Amino acid sequence: MLNEAQRRFLASSRIAHLATADRTGMPHLVPVCFCVEAHSLYIAADEKPKRTDVVLKRIRNIMENPAVAVTVDRWDEDWTRLAWVMLRGPADILSGGPEHDAAQDQLRQRYPQYRTMNLTPLPVIALRIQRVLSWGTLD
Repeated sequence: MLNEAQRRFLASSRIAHLATADRTGMPHLVPVCFCVEAHSLYIAADEKPKRTDVVLKRIRNIMENPAVAVTVDRWDEDWTRLAWVMLRGPADILSGGPEHDAAQDQLRQRYPQYRTMNLTPLPVIALRIQRVLSWGTLD
């Protein structure tokens, strides 16, 4: 699904924006760390300094409405360098198992900050890429 330029663009980018919506369609947009493997994009629900007794809004939204979008963009004052990649598809919440563990391992390799966090008991969002859109020069 992803062409080589889109894969390179995603691999070189450090932040994405995850868009979810609850069952009524109320949108929620948050910056996230991510990795891509095959036909899925993974996002860890990392240790948050906020409340631990409430499930994250993005997780609650996906449980109600699994349709999500992720955008990775590049901003530059030179507008000829503007570019973005958008991925759309249904999301799964992975609570454990081989795919969950492999995603967390890949995220730890990509983001050193995750190496000191206890991610193991935390869920992973798996966006199943069904549609890819991009714009601009991705190189």
